[in-house]
Amino acid sequence: MGNKMTLISKLTSWFHNKGKVFVALSGGVDSALVAYAAFQKLNNSAIAVTANYQSISTNELNHTKQICSEIGINQIILAYDELQNTNFVRNDKNRCYYCKSELGENLQELVKLHDVNTIVDGTNIDDYGDYRPGIKAMRDNHIRSPLAELRFTKPMIRKTAKLIGLSIHDKPSNSCLSSRIPWTHKITKEKLVRIELSETIIKHETNVQQLRVRDIDGIAKIEVGKNELKLLTKNKLKSIKSKLCLIGFSSIIIDPEGYKTGKINLITN
Repeated sequence: MGNKMTLISKLTSWFHNKGKVFVALSGGVDSALVAYAAFQKLNNSAIAVTANYQSISTNELNHTKQICSEIGINQIILAYDELQNTNFVRNDKNRCYYCKSELGENLQELVKLHDVNTIVDGTNIDDYGDYRPGIKAMRDNHIRSPLAELRFTKPMIRKTAKLIGLSIHDKPSNSCLSSRIPWTHKITKEKLVRIELSETIIKHETNVQQLRVRDIDGIAKIEVGKNELKLLTKNKLKSIKSKLCLIGFSSIIIDPEGYKTGKINLITN
């Protein structure tokens, strides 16, 4: 326990002399832990900022509000429409760069209004092992990552979050709705809406925790945690297929390998 307490102490100490801070809060355990540490050190000089854009689900947005209430930190909701960004909508391999660049630019504008000294996010050291052009975009906008700087890994983050009592400590990793659409396939409001609805339907029908519905030319490719594949029974899949076809999907397929991060990067057509 002492080692874990040292970890949270290190993270809290990182905010010493940082002045007023914005925490880019996405709703995951990483940024939640950063927000907790910032608030512990800075109190009301730490403010969570969450982007309310087309690619975030309503459920995920509401979850960020619950996290902020739990921590006690004030939250600003930053609303904008990334679908007005033609580079983003094109959905090439730099999609995340365009998205995070727009977020970073909006955060920098917000900084001027609130006299903020530092912006931080929840990037951790393990994130550098995947293809994440969004990380470069955040660095380009002078946004720092205390977890990465202190070399926190994902397991360290979850253990620390559990120790301090954050309810989000075991929340499955998530990503924006646009990440369900393969590169080169245009991102549209229609696709984002049906992806969000389909994931809500499947979770309600099956109680799966780890879920992605990939929209591949109108076909819903369903990925769940490998240990949750057994929850997709024949009867449930029949009901799911019927409901997903009603909201615009032509058919469904189940990935027998289960969910794996970064898999969408391999689907290009």
